[in-house]
Amino acid sequence: MTEEEIGHLLEKLDLRQKVRLLTGASNWRTHPEPALGLRALTFSDGPAGVRGVAWDERDTSLVLPSPSALAASWDEELVTELGGLLAEEARRKGVDVLLAPTLNLHRSPLGGRHFECFSEDPLLTGRTGAALVRGIQGGGVAATAKHFVANDAETDRLTVDVRVDERTLREVYLAPFEAAVEAGAWAVMSAYNRVNGYTMAAGPLLTEPLKGEWGFSGPVVSDWGAVRSLLDTARAAQDLAMPGPESPWADGLFAAVQQGLVPVARIDDKVRRLLRLADRVGALGERPVARRPLAAVAADGRGLLRRAVAAGTVLLRNEGGLLPLDPARLRSVAVIGPHATAVRIQGGGSAEVFPASVVPPLAGITAALDGSAEVTYVPGLPPDGRPRPLDRSWTRDPRDGEPGVLVRLLDADGTELHAEHRLSGRIVEPARLPGAETVEIRALIRPDRDGDWTLAVGGWGPVTLSVAGRTVLNGTFPLDSDDPTRVHVAPPYRSVRVGLTAGTEVEVVARRGLAPGTGVATVLAAAPPPGDPAAELAAAVAAARDADAAVVVVGTTEESESEGRDRDSLALPDGQDALVRAVARANPRTVVILNAGAPVTLPWRAEVPALLLAWFPGQEAGDGLADVLFGHTEPGGRLPTTWAAAREDVPVLRTRPEENSLVYAEGPYVGYRAWLRSGATPAYWFGHGLGYTTWSYDALEAPDRVGAGEPFDVRIRLRNTGTRRGREVVQLYLSEPEPSQAEPSQAESSGPEPSKAGSSGPEPVDPSARRLVGYTAVVAEPGEEVVAVVRVDGRAPARWSTERHRWEWTPGNYALYGGRSAGDLPLGGTITLSVTPPRSPGPTTESALH
Repeated sequence: MTEEEIGHLLEKLDLRQKVRLLTGASNWRTHPEPALGLRALTFSDGPAGVRGVAWDERDTSLVLPSPSALAASWDEELVTELGGLLAEEARRKGVDVLLAPTLNLHRSPLGGRHFECFSEDPLLTGRTGAALVRGIQGGGVAATAKHFVANDAETDRLTVDVRVDERTLREVYLAPFEAAVEAGAWAVMSAYNRVNGYTMAAGPLLTEPLKGEWGFSGPVVSDWGAVRSLLDTARAAQDLAMPGPESPWADGLFAAVQQGLVPVARIDDKVRRLLRLADRVGALGERPVARRPLAAVAADGRGLLRRAVAAGTVLLRNEGGLLPLDPARLRSVAVIGPHATAVRIQGGGSAEVFPASVVPPLAGITAALDGSAEVTYVPGLPPDGRPRPLDRSWTRDPRDGEPGVLVRLLDADGTELHAEHRLSGRIVEPARLPGAETVEIRALIRPDRDGDWTLAVGGWGPVTLSVAGRTVLNGTFPLDSDDPTRVHVAPPYRSVRVGLTAGTEVEVVARRGLAPGTGVATVLAAAPPPGDPAAELAAAVAAARDADAAVVVVGTTEESESEGRDRDSLALPDGQDALVRAVARANPRTVVILNAGAPVTLPWRAEVPALLLAWFPGQEAGDGLADVLFGHTEPGGRLPTTWAAAREDVPVLRTRPEENSLVYAEGPYVGYRAWLRSGATPAYWFGHGLGYTTWSYDALEAPDRVGAGEPFDVRIRLRNTGTRRGREVVQLYLSEPEPSQAEPSQAESSGPEPSKAGSSGPEPVDPSARRLVGYTAVVAEPGEEVVAVVRVDGRAPARWSTERHRWEWTPGNYALYGGRSAGDLPLGGTITLSVTPPRSPGPTTESALH
């Protein structure tokens, strides 16, 4: 639809109709407008899957590896394919706008939502996010770049004021969003937080650079509930307030415009942007949307998801070439660790979706070794004691006897208004009926062991819990947070210990009053009696000692990685470090698989021969990891984030504000640049990752001289020196010249000879000036030599001037470094930058690096 046609549609609306369109009609939908042939737009959460409008375990979704795993693939073609799968899932569920990708950065390893973000580096984040945008929108579904901007931690995220200088914003935190806009993102989400005093829904950054300099033409959608005031947000470049139907705009925007407090032209621009989005996703007119059933989508998607597991898995260590394991030489394998069966496929919070099926590591390993080796499983640790929502594996609905629970809505007299069978004790969005004042979850449970079980109810307001007709918990728990995740998705548990008998079925009933303002989630959860840690560890050691190889799967928990809170520790919880050490001592052929979405400290990393990082690998976890373990495919991942050896070594750690401000005092020195500046050595550098072959880096060739703003190619020659076909991610870093360096004369700048292995360019005064400016992947057979051509954008050498508020280039000799990680750069070279007159007096935006 042309801009002229959109203008004609706009003319058909009166002011009240326009204002009505700018606040959601419900939690996930906008208002339709029949006068324009405009249907409602449907939004959905889920960077790792598409949940749809119902938070219901019966409405399942395909689950991708976490975004941190996608970035670890350093494979934009794969990410674009996965974006296409998300688009197909969205169309299947009737979703027009997917709230992804998350483009915030891994500023501190304590950030609680790292699994949902890509990387610590703005270039890798920007390129990965742009690839996902292209894949989603190639399927006719809008991608939403979020959370604009500097929403890099969870603590006090609704109110924190992030203090960050202009250069750092431009070069680091805004850069991935610029890449998404350049890729054509159809929507952008404004964040909860403030930046330099302005709440983002009313911030000037929405105007410049987003809509002005970058030319973003779509709507800015608020994070859910982020429009908390009227005039400042309405006058700003914020376009759509979600959710609805209540919001400050719904209550007062019409009157504010009538009184001249908000210009009509501002309203028209907001509506025009919303109509553009509607046109792009086919919500204007009668364009049909092709939808396939889940079975058809899953049949095509599972193979892609399995491939994605291997592509993002990072081989951190492989001493003695233990991996890949040869099934023909294995008679027995011990699989150890609770995560081997209860694998975390995704992070917690608003991004969660419900899988139709999950392949845990134990199942994948067992299937891969079927008929060739015996697989023994031992947990190695007792249950952690944390209540988990009831599931259908050991519960029955007391009304129909089917596995699961019974959920009822009751009126003030306790009369049943509605009842339904559910598969889980976690009810996030019960049916909404007039007169419903209580939600009840009722289940018959059959414990598998004697002892004092922990039973719990999650939710705010008045709650009760009864066991076999006896009330064991009764209280009112007032709301203590306004964070939407804590209120509506993951409320706290109230627990009690109750003695239960193995094999004896008992009825458990949880009730929660549906008082206004107490959220929508209710949970009935349980945890078994504490086990014997010494006995469990002894059983794991015995199993490992008797096996040809041991695979230990360890990882984080929902309590340690989730939206809504930052982490307090980088350590693995629940005695997992001791378990790894004990198994490694018992069997020298021990492989450890890490199931975590963000960095953890690994004090035993030098004690195990093989270490794989699986991230949160999505629903096909087990089969994809088995492909890597047994050599059917390579571990394709490279670290998108630097991993520390110890918490005290981390140069940028703080996520908690002081006096409501979080100061980014480190400036642009984030991630590996902060490590380079500190002089400390991490456990594993950004970009690190091994394959099943080896490589020699032989030469780096770069142009002698380039002009400011001109892209250029760097050629890196390398050879596969191993015995297997392999893929290598070749990385290129650049450092600006010393500040005192002047542009050399023409005679002085004839350029160096092509650099050889081990050589380097001029070392800068500050090593942290080194930054990633390009990367590419190559594939080679054993003994084959290949040339990696890395394209460097013309803006790569530029820095943002806070005096003139534009990109500027400094003439001189720039050092280039080529290699396989930020800490392993065997090749070097020099390129001379000559500054030509600027092409325009304003900020340079073409050929954007990010």
